[in-house]
Amino acid sequence: MKIEDIIKSTKALSLGKRTVLNILYTQNLVSEKFAEVLKPYELSSEQYNVLRILRGQKAKPTNMCVIQERMLAKTSNTTRLVDKLLLKELVTREVCPQNRRKMEVTITQKGLDLLDELDPKVDQHEQLFAQNLTVEEQELLNDLLERYRTI
Repeated sequence: MKIEDIIKSTKALSLGKRTVLNILYTQNLVSEKFAEVLKPYELSSEQYNVLRILRGQKAKPTNMCVIQERMLAKTSNTTRLVDKLLLKELVTREVCPQNRRKMEVTITQKGLDLLDELDPKVDQHEQLFAQNLTVEEQELLNDLLERYRTI
């Protein structure tokens, strides 16, 4: 369905506006569907992102700056996200022995187990959107999006 029909626009949109609206609308749709996947686990997409970052550290403690720079949503409050994950016992947080001003965060086994359970559901979510495009179209879309955000 065309973006003009979705937003019920009565006038023609410029190509630039149409492109931005398509990206924003698609991002919101993908996010809403992803939130549905995470809802039974009482996780936000930002909390999930932190867990994925920590899993990628292979049990090595990670400081808050590293987590923040790897976040998809750069505006996220990393400290608040980690606090919520601590309450759920999905991560641990300790003072860095070399620098007492730094906090180091590590994913727990409970956090790893949760990600293992979520992995196939997340894969299914990603395939839901990918099914309408060929592999070549997905490659092209990725290339175009990467070029588009280079400002």
